[in-house]
Amino acid sequence: MADTEKITINMSAVDLGQIDLLVQEGFYSNRTDFIRSAIRAQITAHSDSLKQVIYRKSLVIGVLSYSSAELEARRARNEKLIIKSVGMVILGEDVSAELASATIESLEIHGVLKASPAVRQALEGRIKGSG
Repeated sequence: MADTEKITINMSAVDLGQIDLLVQEGFYSNRTDFIRSAIRAQITAHSDSLKQVIYRKSLVIGVLSYSSAELEARRARNEKLIIKSVGMVILGEDVSAELASATIESLEIHGVLKASPAVRQALEGRIKGSG
């Protein structure tokens, strides 16, 4: 993945010690490798459920990016966006708070929203999810 996000987790000393033993024994290259593997295993274990939810909610998987030009074109057509995403939504640096507010009806993001603080504030009541 080109872009990654940092997360912080709290673990018991025993769990962390067990991870360190697995790393020391060569099962994983480091703690991060172990945690990524564990997360992927859980995503795989729940893949059928995830597919059903994604289908039911009509979510787009991946990276969605909108520039000022794209949003201006939508405004000219009097269109409002309803964005539903699993992954990342990027509202370009050239997107003003006023333009975002005029063209984005709602955002449901399960992942990351990259937008200026002013745009985030303008859309504050319209954002659902973890973005």
